[in-house]
Amino acid sequence: MNPYKVTEDFEKAIADYTGAPFVVALDSCTSAIFLSLYYEGIKGKEIEIPSITYMSVPCEIIHAGGTVKFSPVDDNAPFLKGAYNLKGTKTWDSALRFTADMYISDTFMCCSFTGKHKPLKLGKGGCILTDNEDAYKWFKRARFSGRMECEYSGDDFDMLGWNYYLNPMISTLGLLLMGQFYNQAGSKKEMPDVSLIYPDLSQYPIYKTK
Repeated sequence: MNPYKVTEDFEKAIADYTGAPFVVALDSCTSAIFLSLYYEGIKGKEIEIPSITYMSVPCEIIHAGGTVKFSPVDDNAPFLKGAYNLKGTKTWDSALRFTADMYISDTFMCCSFTGKHKPLKLGKGGCILTDNEDAYKWFKRARFSGRMECEYSGDDFDMLGWNYYLNPMISTLGLLLMGQFYNQAGSKKEMPDVSLIYPDLSQYPIYKTK
């Protein structure tokens, strides 16, 4: 049995549904955001995000070497809904959006399958949607400790990476549950954006990096 094949099949199912040319499955949306920002090379750059968002977003900006600028709270506070762009990058926090043909070209859209409120409820997991083949190849190795998807004996170990690979058992569950996003006739279902309450992170000194 090939333990990587089920993850590839799961990624292909997400690609077919979202309209993304390439998909990389990861252990969380947080990991997806970090790898996307790291790949973009944001060290020393100021990245603007809503002040009402999940805490891991400013964390990963800082971990990737950037600084955080919070947008003022708008009339929707304390609710965050759907997807938003991390301004100054091609990265999107799409933790609250998972729907048919959602992919926006020339972006890294980071999705979440973690938690009871997400459309695809896997308990844990996320992915990056992209049309950049070079980035796709880098993400695949970066998530797997720099490894190729092969036995140790067949690898060259020429890249540093992170342990963000999605457990194949979760990929199996995800592949089985993808059917819920299609009608009986085979057409794609449109899923509504999720809306969740988050704190105003601009009030917390830990995220003020300058």
